[in-house]
Amino acid sequence: MMTSLGSPEELNARLGVKAHLAFRGTSDGLVVAEIDNPFATASISLQGGHVMRWQPKSAAQPVIWLSQLARLAPGKSLRGGIPVCWPWFGPHAAQAGFPGHGYARTVSWAVTHASGLADGATQITLELINSDQTRAMWNHPCKLTLAVTVGETLKLTLTTGNLGDDAFVIGEALHTYFQVGDIARTRVVGLEGCEFLDKAGGSVRRRQQGALTFSAETDRIYVNTAADCVIEDPQLQRRIRIAKSGSQSTVVWTPWAEKADRMGDFGPDGWRAMLCVESANALENLVSVPGHASHGMSVEYSLTAL
Repeated sequence: MMTSLGSPEELNARLGVKAHLAFRGTSDGLVVAEIDNPFATASISLQGGHVMRWQPKSAAQPVIWLSQLARLAPGKSLRGGIPVCWPWFGPHAAQAGFPGHGYARTVSWAVTHASGLADGATQITLELINSDQTRAMWNHPCKLTLAVTVGETLKLTLTTGNLGDDAFVIGEALHTYFQVGDIARTRVVGLEGCEFLDKAGGSVRRRQQGALTFSAETDRIYVNTAADCVIEDPQLQRRIRIAKSGSQSTVVWTPWAEKADRMGDFGPDGWRAMLCVESANALENLVSVPGHASHGMSVEYSLTAL
């Protein structure tokens, strides 16, 4: 059942104590969930259902990157963390004035559940709050939830429920920014042989040869792949494994210096310390959700030494 957003005090009284979880308000009236359990720390903004940080206590550096210039503000998206792209990925197919990557990352979500698990991890479930504003862009009866489990690994499940009789089609992504030591020394394995749309290289189709390395702006949508990916980071001496289900696309993005400077919210050389590897359904992998059915997309991020 839908729960109102609630004040930090109400949320703490109802949910916080039992889950290594505390809610705090910001000066702009937004609410952030702060998690500190035996395994990790994490922060989640209830605007956008946006995981902002996750750092295992065994790790010297965060796994999720957030720009030094990122500031929570009503109706604004954050540079970094894990933005939720939904119910379309990229520009809207017919309405140029609608927000890129959908509206989920800039509207309010409510907390419907939070608990401490038997192993010491923390689980919190959020539900997007539908409104006249959202229905003006997406007029389908639906329910969108995000379940986040913070522990030794970070798990996210984005579930789209179709509450109506007619099927609808969605695009989606968990647009995760990962912290890396130096993008020029980082590589991604797991996409070898996959076809991709090279958006930074003339929007042509290509096929991945070998591991993916970086020396310039990279913006690629890999299609028809459910494979795990691994970010190999020799500078931070670690591997980040990205295991997914319900996703047939993987997006890899780094803006490099010139584009990052134009975008203005990366901070000094911030682009060098981040890489987006996004679990998604895009292009020919858009998902049709039948009436009175649901579709779930899940990811799990884990860390090992290199």
